[in-house]
Amino acid sequence: MSEDLNFVMRARREKLDALAALGVAPFAYGFTRTHSATEALADAGDAEEGPVVQLAGRIVAWRAHGKTTFAHVADQSGRIQLYFRKDTLGDRYAIVEHLDLGDIIGVAGPLFRTRTGEVTVRVETFELLAKSLRPLPFGKQEVVYGAVVRQPGFAHPEQRYRQRYADLAVHPEVRALFVARARMVTAMRAFLDARGFLEVETPVLQPLYGGAAAKPFTTHHNALDMPLFLRIADELYLKRLVVGGFERVYEIGHDFRNEGIDRTHNPEFTMLEFYQAYADYQEMMTVVEELLTHAAQAVRAVPGVGDAVTHLRPPFRRQEWVPALEAAIGVAPLAQSDDTLRNIAAKVGVQHVESLSRPKVLDEIFQAVVESGLDEPTFIVDYP
Repeated sequence: MSEDLNFVMRARREKLDALAALGVAPFAYGFTRTHSATEALADAGDAEEGPVVQLAGRIVAWRAHGKTTFAHVADQSGRIQLYFRKDTLGDRYAIVEHLDLGDIIGVAGPLFRTRTGEVTVRVETFELLAKSLRPLPFGKQEVVYGAVVRQPGFAHPEQRYRQRYADLAVHPEVRALFVARARMVTAMRAFLDARGFLEVETPVLQPLYGGAAAKPFTTHHNALDMPLFLRIADELYLKRLVVGGFERVYEIGHDFRNEGIDRTHNPEFTMLEFYQAYADYQEMMTVVEELLTHAAQAVRAVPGVGDAVTHLRPPFRRQEWVPALEAAIGVAPLAQSDDTLRNIAAKVGVQHVESLSRPKVLDEIFQAVVESGLDEPTFIVDYP
């Protein structure tokens, strides 16, 4: 064992050895569930005694009291309380003493309500499914004046993004965001399919990249001895399909741009592009309004997320690019000299203005003084 393992990790490995000595397999192959945590809570009803359930999940809370132990396990649907009692489990209660937060277990037993009214599983049999050797940063959760209050154990933003698995494991609200995203993509796909759009897959590796202004990731194809580029947009191949006779096409796919990273820019991202023959940009704006409204409705149905989603009400506001910028800066933007535009850009906080082209300076000013103030869905039209 490496000497740099901390005390907690050493203790967990000692428990692993103790479980092996008891004949317990620390990493099982499977477990048959009859209920999720949420389904078990629903089946409990109002009676003091409920049906027998089999469920599995990760231990997220633990309170040992001599010959009894209370715990909470969480699965994808939610969490439920468990009650271990030595008189019920007999010799197998010794195994309970070697369980930790983060362990994944399967349990079976009847539902009942504690004196405080909480639905609980009276564990009659249980199985260790996976021993957690590295502790997860669970925060403390308690009920204060009837409301659940969670003290964060994993709050540093950069760590949460870099260790997404740990963030997901200890923050159910983050898992809800992942569910919401999936529901949103499903809704978008269903919306476009229902309107006669054909979903396609276009090449990710391309001999010539295009469809946007961005720096690509470059690789090399050994068999053909030629450079290839990860696509920066889906546009050009989708337009070729329109040329080929498909009148409505779309793709939901990964794109890659070898540029900077910030809150709204990632080198790898998912983009939806769709094209419709015989439609001008006014008609396409109407399609986009309907698409986003449909997707928002799907997200509002996701527990834990939907309440924060704004009710979108078409038609969205249309705003012309030049008049909007002129109103914000007080002068006609396209009539100004390059030096004047750079001075305006510097005053509104644009960085490195000397290295930017005139169109880029105008775009950065627009973002700083117009786009940053938009608080409702808005189409910016007639970009010069």
